[in-house]
Amino acid sequence: MTHRIHIVGGGLAGSEAAWQLAEAGIPVRLSEMRGVEGTPAHKTSDLAELVCSNSFRSDDPERNAVGVLHAEMRTLGSLILREADAHRVPAGSALAVDRDGFSAAVTQAIADHPLIELVRERVDALPDGPAIVATGPLTAASLASAIAGETGEEALAFFDALAPIVHFETIDMDVAWYQSRWNKGDGKDYINCALTKDEYLAFQAALIAGEKTAFKEWEADTPYFDGCMPIEVMAERGVETLRYGPMKGVGLDDPRTGRWPYAVVQLRQDNALGTLWNIVGFQTKLKHAEQVRLFRTIAGLEKAEFARLGGLHRNTFLNAPRLLDGELRLRSAPHIRFAGQITGCEGYIESAAIGLLAGRFAAAELAGRALPPPPVETALGALLGHITGGAKAETYQPMNVNFGLFPPMPEARKKERKPAMAARARQALAGWMAG
Repeated sequence: MTHRIHIVGGGLAGSEAAWQLAEAGIPVRLSEMRGVEGTPAHKTSDLAELVCSNSFRSDDPERNAVGVLHAEMRTLGSLILREADAHRVPAGSALAVDRDGFSAAVTQAIADHPLIELVRERVDALPDGPAIVATGPLTAASLASAIAGETGEEALAFFDALAPIVHFETIDMDVAWYQSRWNKGDGKDYINCALTKDEYLAFQAALIAGEKTAFKEWEADTPYFDGCMPIEVMAERGVETLRYGPMKGVGLDDPRTGRWPYAVVQLRQDNALGTLWNIVGFQTKLKHAEQVRLFRTIAGLEKAEFARLGGLHRNTFLNAPRLLDGELRLRSAPHIRFAGQITGCEGYIESAAIGLLAGRFAAAELAGRALPPPPVETALGALLGHITGGAKAETYQPMNVNFGLFPPMPEARKKERKPAMAARARQALAGWMAG
């Protein structure tokens, strides 16, 4: 079989992209390194192996953004969702699967498709012809080097340093206030939450005492972690360390006192819509429940709801808002698309979703027609928009799908907002498919 497009990487994104292309009648060569060379994290040579969890998270299509994404992918004929449904195990409202059965079934479906040639090989350079690179967080060093050579060393990261992200509407702006340090910028670049001395000392002690997650064995020797220190490690270095680092209050005027606060927590706008704000410098290995409990002790964040909690782990991902166009093509080499976690989406299902879109964009292009991106009101469109321009390139870090990425619906009452967004997404997807 002579392929028309080369897909590098047989994870969830690569497998989904291959399936979408083949189902559209496009012959595919799918290269997967495992089978000739392993990785520190994978245990088998099956495609779409689930490494850390067997869960695709909530399957609720009415009140959870990832559930909306599941529903959209099912509607578009996703292989990953088909096999996830076929290998589902009891998990309440979550979609959890038998990991071995799921990966084996995806592998079999890909191997049996007459338009997919599955090749076990390591790819060390970017292909010359039409291609989708979907090599994920453990991209081989040789290919990572080739990507860095094409995109620039500073555009390719090798670890996530995830600061928590808060939904703006849950910040108490009667307590917090807008101000940039020394009044630089336009005055609304940062939201500030002040801490008194006693509050700061209690917060610093709680950071040190909080329960943390450990690095996985294959992450522990990654040198790049040295470049971005968890906030609790900074706290351990001395009681004043944070006050002279990310929590310094100098140059800020607390409107309640007219004075510089003893310490401050700053939030910076994280997306173009202004619906998401990240807590500056708060990358952390604290367990998620500890983060929620501790961060809600901060004045102004008592009722905070989080689009993403903090983390720090090994990954390989592009600065996608800077490098990729709206169809996931590399601007400097548009015959190459990227898909999956290497684009900076976070999570199994998000990875597969971007693979689905990359496959469909490529299939349309090879067929000589244009495929408009899905509307931003859909989960697919919201996730794609965040990756390809909705997020700020200067602070880009991986993100799960969440309603904070969707255009807001301020006219809907708060309790009805998520179902209203889900209904709007279904209507928008139907219109896109009809068009």
